[in-house]
Amino acid sequence: MQKIYKLFILLSFQCFALNTYAQDGTIYPLDAPKEPNAILLGTGSVKDQPAPESWFRQWGDPMARNISIATLTPFLPEKGKATGAAVIVAPGGGYRWLSMGNEGWEVAEALAKKGIAAFVLKYRLFPTVASLDEFTAWMNRPRPAPQKTDDTSKKTTPSTPFQMDLSNQLEDAEAAYAMIVKNASEWGIDTKRIGMIGFSAGAGLTMHATLNSKTMKLAFIGPIYGGIGPVKVPENAPPMFNVIASDDFLFNSQFGVIDSWFKAGRPVEFHLYQNGGHGFGLGNPNKTSNRWFDSFIYWLDVNKFLIAN
Repeated sequence: MQKIYKLFILLSFQCFALNTYAQDGTIYPLDAPKEPNAILLGTGSVKDQPAPESWFRQWGDPMARNISIATLTPFLPEKGKATGAAVIVAPGGGYRWLSMGNEGWEVAEALAKKGIAAFVLKYRLFPTVASLDEFTAWMNRPRPAPQKTDDTSKKTTPSTPFQMDLSNQLEDAEAAYAMIVKNASEWGIDTKRIGMIGFSAGAGLTMHATLNSKTMKLAFIGPIYGGIGPVKVPENAPPMFNVIASDDFLFNSQFGVIDSWFKAGRPVEFHLYQNGGHGFGLGNPNKTSNRWFDSFIYWLDVNKFLIAN
């Protein structure tokens, strides 16, 4: 498994890691990288999909869109380093593309190095146009900041302010969780220590699964720069580690989800960083948000998620 994993990293990143591309947000076409460890989740396809899955590069990172078939890619720790904990990693991209590099593979690799089995969830997306030029124009459109709300009765989650139907995405997350439980013995996982971490829209999916899934029993969650609006917290909701930067357009001076968790009496840790913007993944140079991953690992350790009960 480890040899295959290393091959996966090499094949996935060799096409872009050593090349120099403009770091101004320009979108470039990208051939689909190899994903030899990807496991089909068997959750069906996207109806009326106008275009096949395609990849592009932005900010130097590989991204995929028009994903119709969901997969799960394991990143397992080296033998002797495994803690027994596991994390489902959900990349972001507005539910229309997935930032597979900085919010998926790189995070999973970092978790595996800490002895945590990580699983990148490549979930189904809403369709986008086939033309990369048209998609680029749509990506570059002006986007208003989300409005503040104090209403927890609306059927939205912090990163889904427009009442999107996330039934496909939730089904994919539930299938990923079920697959990890099914293979827990083979992968060296304690089923009582399976959590989920997500970025941007992936944070929204993490929260959506926490609030709505009837089958997932997440031990902990980590919404990273997701929406901050208030929610109705389920009884026995998992402990939450939440991160956002004050200069992130999603923040908008809101603390709703943090307040909701706190008032429900559920464990919550919140890191509001001075800067970092949106989409920083493991971190950007010279930003205060760069240390969030170390804090997350420390939080897992203190809460005994890295130690078998």
